[in-house]
Amino acid sequence: MDLEKEKDLVELAKEDNHYFGLLFDKYYPAIFNYCLKRTSDPTLAQDITAETFYKALVNIHKFKWRGISISSWFYKIATNEIRVYFRKGKYKPESLDVLFERGLEVADQNHFTQEIIAAELKLERHKDYLAAKDMLAELPIKYQEVIYLRFGEDKKISEIATILGKKQGTVKSLLSRGLSRLRQEVNQPKTQPSAAMGIVTTEGPAILVKPMEQYED
Repeated sequence: MDLEKEKDLVELAKEDNHYFGLLFDKYYPAIFNYCLKRTSDPTLAQDITAETFYKALVNIHKFKWRGISISSWFYKIATNEIRVYFRKGKYKPESLDVLFERGLEVADQNHFTQEIIAAELKLERHKDYLAAKDMLAELPIKYQEVIYLRFGEDKKISEIATILGKKQGTVKSLLSRGLSRLRQEVNQPKTQPSAAMGIVTTEGPAILVKPMEQYED
């Protein structure tokens, strides 16, 4: 979907929950996978994703189109919810049922149960990812966020700046410092991340470290 069509869809979603359901169908998988990578807990990831779209639904009328995909707004809400979880050590979201009670229509509600099973199997297979996540968890949240968004979600610096509400220069600085600290943490030579996981290889954790000018959009 190009940006002009998405812009029209967003405006329609402000008046009719059916159209918000189309946005939900399109971006739910990406937001769920992002939350799963950050938490390594399928049920918690589903709760945070549900809360993300619940808050997006009740606030969609406040959303102002700025020429970029609304997905950045969804990532921003999800990131804030993840911060709440890490800060409090617990999470009490609204349930998915609240979304449906408000008239949200989605393609297939059955996939919510199926995705939990699939996510658990994926996490079980990717022990290397869990090892890398444990190392990332030792970093302050501000570094975790930029590293996950850059390598786990393949977001551009400008997108990360929008999601986190920071200047691009600040994002680059956080990314550089975070990778430097992580490299010290894993105590291994500079290497490339795998295309599949973004931040890990099948042999073990691997973090991309390269000159900062190469992080330009």
